[in-house]
Amino acid sequence: MKKVAFVFPGQGSQKVGMGKDLYESFPLVKHLFDEADDALGYSLTSLMFEGPEEELTKTENAQPALLLVSAAIDQLLKKEGMKPDMAAGHSLGEYSALVSAESLGALEGVRLVHTRGKLMEEAYPSGKGAMSAVLGLSTSDIEEAIEGIDGVVNIANINCPGQVVISGDKPSVSKAEDHLKEKGAKRVMPLNVSGPFHSDLMKPAAEDFASYLGEIAVEDARVPVYANVTAGPVNDKEEISRLLVEQLYSPVRFQETLEAFVGEEVDAIVEIGEGKVLSGLVRKVARRMKTFQINDKESLEAFIDWYKEES
Repeated sequence: MKKVAFVFPGQGSQKVGMGKDLYESFPLVKHLFDEADDALGYSLTSLMFEGPEEELTKTENAQPALLLVSAAIDQLLKKEGMKPDMAAGHSLGEYSALVSAESLGALEGVRLVHTRGKLMEEAYPSGKGAMSAVLGLSTSDIEEAIEGIDGVVNIANINCPGQVVISGDKPSVSKAEDHLKEKGAKRVMPLNVSGPFHSDLMKPAAEDFASYLGEIAVEDARVPVYANVTAGPVNDKEEISRLLVEQLYSPVRFQETLEAFVGEEVDAIVEIGEGKVLSGLVRKVARRMKTFQINDKESLEAFIDWYKEES
């Protein structure tokens, strides 16, 4: 048997038309999407298939849409007898990983991230927060550059060597950009996001989210899920819940997670869901690692063929 790690994309990978090919090709997917619409009380699938894009991009819609596509693909693979040996996700994608590991049910996951998205949107006034990608500096250099800046600016994502994201209130992030350029950053690029995610400004959302999460049935994970907060494996349901709350205001340590997968000598890292952002990060961490992106019928069948080949 081949040893594979599944990784699940986060917010930003959504696009109009997502999941439509799968919905039209597989009754299992149609049933799951229709159930999700019923669970949410509105037609998420219409937003996914037809837009408008600005509505789909709203955090409370983008998050369940991305999880739904990932969960559908995961179910199709399980129907073929294929499960990951380990899993992880980027921010929101951690919830998709937990669905894959059967720590959360798919519909529970959809409802949970819809609420998470609303709380994140409401945590800080729209337009007052900012996030920027910093290219070409080490994490320690970035920490030095942002230290002592008034206001809030934190490291939000450690994606791969030379690619780190900062987050905080808009004036502080703007001031940090100047410091980072002086420090030698190749580029500092503002991101098109609706809030200062994975910063201290998300702590109010985390408090509200913890109360909501306490009412959800979280189970022990059946395969190790590498948590964003620690970049280490977790199976215990209590620890999973605690780390999901901390994740809202803590850095996503994705580079370390990918390095851990390489250390586990997996045969492939498979991106399950919309987009190919994570596969690009894999290549920057481990250039020779085999990768797959599964987001439609054709890519699903290509992975199944590879997986079932004689080693």
